[in-house]
Amino acid sequence: MLTPLIYLFAALAEIAGCFAFWAWWRLDKSALWSLPGVICLVLFAWLLTLVDSDYAGRAYAAYGGVYIAASLLWLWLVEQRLPDRWDVAGAAICLIGAGVILFGPRG
Repeated sequence: MLTPLIYLFAALAEIAGCFAFWAWWRLDKSALWSLPGVICLVLFAWLLTLVDSDYAGRAYAAYGGVYIAASLLWLWLVEQRLPDRWDVAGAAICLIGAGVILFGPRG
């Protein structure tokens, strides 16, 4: 199934896009950081349209859990801050919820 992979790439694109603006505003980087940021955010939005779902809201809701987990990976790998046990527990709960939304039987 491609949906989890699409969600992962969408999360990375969204996080990278938002981080570009964070770097510009909060880390005093050049305003040019906003250009790849915008491209990443457009890529993120396009990727979510590829999810096999009859309803956008359901696709976005399930994506939320993946986004949270990917954000903590970003925290660890890019920002060099190890998530604590509460971060990991919260992400696990969100991924379980995303799985229920994504794979739950529909009538």
